[in-house]
Amino acid sequence: MGKNVLLINDLPGFGAVALAAVMPVLAHLGHHVYNLPTALVSNTLDYGKFAVLDTTDYMKETLAVWRSLGISFDAVAAGFLASDEQADLVASYCREARSRGALIFVDPIMGDEGHRYNGIPETRAAAMRKLVREADLICPNYTEASLLTGRPWSPDGVDRKDMKALIDSLRELGPRSVVVTSIRVDGKDAVAGYDGESGAYFVRPFVPVPVRFPGTGDIFSAVLLGHVLSGRALPEASAAAMDAVAALMERNKHNADPFRGIPLETCMEVID
Repeated sequence: MGKNVLLINDLPGFGAVALAAVMPVLAHLGHHVYNLPTALVSNTLDYGKFAVLDTTDYMKETLAVWRSLGISFDAVAAGFLASDEQADLVASYCREARSRGALIFVDPIMGDEGHRYNGIPETRAAAMRKLVREADLICPNYTEASLLTGRPWSPDGVDRKDMKALIDSLRELGPRSVVVTSIRVDGKDAVAGYDGESGAYFVRPFVPVPVRFPGTGDIFSAVLLGHVLSGRALPEASAAAMDAVAALMERNKHNADPFRGIPLETCMEVID
């Protein structure tokens, strides 16, 4: 049976990223999706020029209305936040939702490849830790895991011992389960994690597809969450998310304009 899922993320006008990617994937996997945009963004950032509208005031008003109406959700999934103030706002809401039994999922979007994204201040990591503290499951990439924990980032990645230490540092922040993407473990590209249900660490190596699309992290998170909400174990859900992203990238690797992201409406059948 599908779950009622609130997605807190930015909404692009052009391009399959953030809410434009996560909403159709979770709906395809049988869940009922609702949204609270953190920002309206004209297009994917890869084009170099974009417009952004911060929606903090709208978020505050919407959450107040939902409280007055008694609206609640089975799960809350938070992604890109436009400000440190939003991190505090969303953390407070997630604390309320978790007290009512909702599963809290956080993709702490801050950076990649060893550095913060443009426009993300140094203070964001501290603000994001407040949100991570309320989460049941988090899914940072390696860079974001390093920013959250203060542990060093290396282009060579980590060995298995340091992988466990990094994941343990993330668990100390509050979440029961962790999945780290875009990390090299013992020289191999991998997804690594800790399943709070079984108490086991896991590593899933992969062979990269030689093309870059914006939004693949969003798709990974959506498939991962969709399967977790359907009752699959975290390592299996992670493997399904990896397979889906790899298949989508392989199918679309010759697209004329990769900056638009992956056109999900043409290939949803590869997501299962």
